[in-house]
Amino acid sequence: MFHKLLPALKTSCQRACLPLFMMGTLLYSGCTSDKNGDRVLFPIENDLELGNQVSQQVDSAYRAKGQLLDRNSRDPKIRAAYAHLDKIVARLLESGQVSYRDEFPWDVKIINDREVQNAFATPGGHIYVFTGLIKFLDSEDQLAGVLGHEIAHADQRHSIKQLQKQYGISFISRLVLGENAGQLERIIGGAAGQYLGLKFSRDYEREADDYSVLYLGATEYYACDGAAGFFQKMQTLQNNGQIPEFFSTHPAPANRIQEIQNQARQRGCKTATASNTGYQEFKRNLGL
Repeated sequence: MFHKLLPALKTSCQRACLPLFMMGTLLYSGCTSDKNGDRVLFPIENDLELGNQVSQQVDSAYRAKGQLLDRNSRDPKIRAAYAHLDKIVARLLESGQVSYRDEFPWDVKIINDREVQNAFATPGGHIYVFTGLIKFLDSEDQLAGVLGHEIAHADQRHSIKQLQKQYGISFISRLVLGENAGQLERIIGGAAGQYLGLKFSRDYEREADDYSVLYLGATEYYACDGAAGFFQKMQTLQNNGQIPEFFSTHPAPANRIQEIQNQARQRGCKTATASNTGYQEFKRNLGL
């Protein structure tokens, strides 16, 4: 009889001990540095677990609204658009500057909403791009700059750090264990699927901008200040009295464009590329 009770006892013990084990792991990992040289109380597995939870909710919300484009669609134009977007992401990942290049999935998905000029990345490297952003931008350099910025947020673990600051260690522990599902939905904006409740600090935004320059500059394909072109277009919208969706989750200090351009000059990387007609074809494939 006893041997039959072992599995149940083991499961019960795991449930009881897992939070304690996790807390012990967090305290231990706090004495070490991650790949970026930062001291973070949570191991990288927590980014992956939390990212999976967020991406499942985002996918579900936009799939229900018929706005999540299927990369395996029978429409060859949608498949071609995904191939083009995958190529941009792959080039940035191959820059040699992404710390968690092999640990995170770095999958990218397109949300078909032409009114939203935004993109975001979850913890663990799930990337989402709205068709409104793709339509609004003029060049692949600008889109690569935005993608580099979002990749940096995930790679530098900004979400987990921000959550740690705002909500504390025990909150994230419960979140990772799936015990705060309602809170998670609130943080990511529920059906909106965006981090409306989690705004990064200016330091994190500046760091993501800097890494965008680094990523693009380490490739042979893009102007390393591509993100500056994006912010210039966003600034035009703001000057015309429109608040870009991107700015709801990303602060927009007035000197941001200049700081990106200064970074590009300091790194000595190229700030202009030949006209890329491939980007216009990419937009046409999405009907933009």
